[in-house]
Amino acid sequence: MLRRKNVYTGKTRALKEGMRDGIPIGLGYLAVSFSLGIVAQKAGLGAIESLIASFLCNASAGEYAGFALILAGGTYLEMAIITLVANARYFLMSCALSQKADDMPLIHRCLVSFGLTDEIFGISVAREGILNPYYSYGAFLIASPCWAVGTALGAVAGNVLPLRVVSALSVALYGMFFAIFIPPAKEEKSILGIVSACFILSFLCSVVPVISGISEGVRIIILTVVISSLAALIFPKDDDEEEAK
Repeated sequence: MLRRKNVYTGKTRALKEGMRDGIPIGLGYLAVSFSLGIVAQKAGLGAIESLIASFLCNASAGEYAGFALILAGGTYLEMAIITLVANARYFLMSCALSQKADDMPLIHRCLVSFGLTDEIFGISVAREGILNPYYSYGAFLIASPCWAVGTALGAVAGNVLPLRVVSALSVALYGMFFAIFIPPAKEEKSILGIVSACFILSFLCSVVPVISGISEGVRIIILTVVISSLAALIFPKDDDEEEAK
């Protein structure tokens, strides 16, 4: 009982600290999700639909894959599978964060996991001692609305701005993905090789006669699973080394 009491000591303070640390995350989300809203508009979603989609799915890769499937005319099953695959990393993050959630009630675990993103995971896992769920709530209260509003603004801009400007803004999302893998690719050449293989294989699958006949959604799922599995087998990570980092 003593440990649980320590978790909930200073809920207001933890909430304020979470909101404070969530401000820079929210500003970043506002900029990134704007370009995601452009893609949503291309897929036929309006501002309200884009707002709801981003509020319920706090993941750029998962959302982009979902919007791409809508644009390609994919099925609900394809959408469910590709979203699960694209967001599979959150299973690992949740397991890691659970080590700091000792005696946390199930309802708080569910709420914290719902708002878990790469950035919120980073600031939450860096907190010393047992995680106070209200710290994560504070960060989520700032970051999530920024993510959702940014997507809605992007969808509105897609309907208002000239076609050339919309096309230019669409490239911004690809710039975000480059910004994600270029820094680690500088340190590990294997990452650069894997990303290059993704580009090459994706292009080949779109032109090879038999494979190109498969729907784009299924091709994305197959490539994601196959390439990530091969990468894990060929370039395994040492657990002790990762823990040291």
